[in-house]
Amino acid sequence: MQSNYPSAKAQAREKASVHQQLLTASNAKRAEPANLPIGMRPFLRKTHLMTRLFFTHSFSLKSNSTLIIPQSFRSLQIPLSNPNSSSEIRWFCSKSRIEAMQNPEAISYLSQREAAEVDEILMGPLGFSVDQLMELAGLSVATSIAEVYKASEYKRVLVICGPGNNGGDGLVAARHLFHFGYKPSICYPKKTPKPLYAGLVTQLESLSIPFLTVEDLPLDLSKDFDIIIDAIFGFSFHGAPRPPFHDLIQRLVSLNEYKEANQRSPVIVSVDVPSGWHVEEGDISDSSFKPDMLVSLTAPKLCAKKFDGPHHFLGGRFVPPSIVNKYNLHLPPYPGTAMCVRIGKPPQVDIAALRENYISPELVEKNVEADPIRQFREWFDDAIAANLREPNAMSLSTATSDGKPSSRMVLLKGVDEDGFVWYTNYESRKAHNLAENPRASLVFFWEGLNRQVRVEGSVQKVSEGESEQYFHSRPRGSQLGAIVSPQSSVVPGRHFLIDKYKELEDKYPNGSLIPKPKHWGGYRLKPELFEFWQGQPSRLHDRLQYSPCEIDGKKAWKVERLAP
Repeated sequence: MQSNYPSAKAQAREKASVHQQLLTASNAKRAEPANLPIGMRPFLRKTHLMTRLFFTHSFSLKSNSTLIIPQSFRSLQIPLSNPNSSSEIRWFCSKSRIEAMQNPEAISYLSQREAAEVDEILMGPLGFSVDQLMELAGLSVATSIAEVYKASEYKRVLVICGPGNNGGDGLVAARHLFHFGYKPSICYPKKTPKPLYAGLVTQLESLSIPFLTVEDLPLDLSKDFDIIIDAIFGFSFHGAPRPPFHDLIQRLVSLNEYKEANQRSPVIVSVDVPSGWHVEEGDISDSSFKPDMLVSLTAPKLCAKKFDGPHHFLGGRFVPPSIVNKYNLHLPPYPGTAMCVRIGKPPQVDIAALRENYISPELVEKNVEADPIRQFREWFDDAIAANLREPNAMSLSTATSDGKPSSRMVLLKGVDEDGFVWYTNYESRKAHNLAENPRASLVFFWEGLNRQVRVEGSVQKVSEGESEQYFHSRPRGSQLGAIVSPQSSVVPGRHFLIDKYKELEDKYPNGSLIPKPKHWGGYRLKPELFEFWQGQPSRLHDRLQYSPCEIDGKKAWKVERLAP
């Protein structure tokens, strides 16, 4: 978020001319702008009419209740989502987001004048304050960095801040990066004496974040930092950079030599506009300043068309519909609750080079439960507490009688001392496999906790009563979907399913009992082997295996450590 924020007089002039336009826009017909997607945005916390329409035609495996399997052993209650929850919608890319990733020309770019006008409107009739916008902008920058450059590998961050609002964005980003697990340092040569900036400095000093003078900086920035944030000049800057910023920009340019020699050097992240660039025409001075990441704020500026680095993100999730309509902005929708969204295709990567160095608490034998079901429950509860998406998702692997394997993701719907339960179509491929070979394996992977659980065992159908009880706990749409879908069979098209679904909607109006189809029900895997995996640094992962044994004539479980 950068500009010369308007004076009170400028705000008053703008307010008179803009206020009526905003009132007109707010009273206009409430229709989605043509450039915005109708719905299906991942993890959205609100739904509208089209989302509900989509849900009624989706065949979800989830329910709006909690399944409890009563047994003498403490049963696991798995919370199942509300049928109107947006997490039911498996639509990860809306049309306009795909367009923005494939073709950056599909989105809008602002001129310098338009960018200044947008800021004036935000802080005029729309009531935003400078510190609000700066906070949102800095958070957007920090989250964009965290999307690409993980703190485990890019921990040391240098934030070079200019004297204006762009520098303030950098100060806010540094604070958030500190709380994200990075180690920021600040170079702030021309501190702004205003209370807002003084307060940001105080906040950073209270976190013991070091402030470095230009003289304190090493001549070779490549050795001391992993990320350098260019928060020097924003879209209101014009002319040639003056000392000490000209020298600082040249130091950033000199890092190109390392990249050209394929040597490791800090990645450079520019905030809104690469410093020294013309806000509309780009690097007209041929400075050779080429950041690796550009985080555009509010909307990309025209110079962003000249950016050819690998990572371009949009941040500043605060643009209201009135501004979108006034400037006919075409912006990609933000995914879920994210504060940033990628523009353009992600760079091609060497798949062989993709790796994560896990850092986790040690998993040691003396600290685990003697009963693997209890240990599973403990880890499952941790996954729930961590707010991981679909912690009950599991890979189910089956095989034919001649050993031909197949795998798919299903949802766990219950677990107790008798085993793990899921529900499906008894005429599906997995059901045919289980009829031939009633053995299977399950894998749970909780990426956010660096944990995995494998379970192997024999499989049998649950009782008809259990299947009946669970079927009628599901949302009405899911019940109809179970009848409609001949799972794993070839169908002529989606229209085939939709037409059958509509027929059943008419046949079973709201409030009527929908009979469970005979070909639908549950399975239970009775565990014979468990493995609990915890990711650790340098691939020295923890693997604890539980296998059945007898101790003093009683059934028990033997815990053994496996080599990673």
